[in-house]
Amino acid sequence: MFNGMCAVLYRELTIYRKRALKQILSSSLSPLLFLIAFGWGFGSGVTVGGLSYISFLIPGLITMNSLNQSFAISAEINISRFYFHTFDEYLIAPVSLVGIAVGEASFGVFRGLLATMIIFIYAFLFNVPLSFNPLFILAILLHTFIFSFLAVTTSMIVKDHSGQALVNNFVITPMIFLCGTFYPIDKLPHAFKLLVYAFPLTYSTKVIRAALTGGQVSFIYVGLMVFYCIIFFLTSLWALRSVEA
Repeated sequence: MFNGMCAVLYRELTIYRKRALKQILSSSLSPLLFLIAFGWGFGSGVTVGGLSYISFLIPGLITMNSLNQSFAISAEINISRFYFHTFDEYLIAPVSLVGIAVGEASFGVFRGLLATMIIFIYAFLFNVPLSFNPLFILAILLHTFIFSFLAVTTSMIVKDHSGQALVNNFVITPMIFLCGTFYPIDKLPHAFKLLVYAFPLTYSTKVIRAALTGGQVSFIYVGLMVFYCIIFFLTSLWALRSVEA
């Protein structure tokens, strides 16, 4: 399994290396615009839960940017699957389904961690003070694995690129805007709160924000992140088996 996982990851990293600069620049633009529009736009006088708004925003941008980059592997998997038939080669090669799923997800984690580093650079440039709880490392790894495994799952289920676009429009985008990235979810109506607490991003955002702002990290939320990670790992294996069949 380990050799197969490394082979899958090596292939993805080799392809990524050829376009790394363009993708890093692309993933840098959106959070910078949010920082300028919201961070500077609201100014230093706005506080959220005792934090300046920009201090509140930075952890949200970390979860947003790392989610986008981790889940973005779904589009690349689709291209490999539909046009280059890479997954046909994986399935006939001596590579286990676990190796394929973990290898692809590890690439998503790599991209998510790069996106996280970009936000830390912005925090330094914007002079945003952050504390650092060691649980942040666990939280960001769980967070990026959750959405990488989800990307593997959806990329195996959809039949074409329009199906993937529907997932982005009706699942990923609502999560980004409803799960506490830009504002506290306690401002939402009760019906929306029930919805957002079903989304894994809610717990990722709460844990990562607490770990970076000196708040109390909830181990219940960490446990729920582990739960979602396991669930999406299992669904990725199920989706790969459905393609294999």
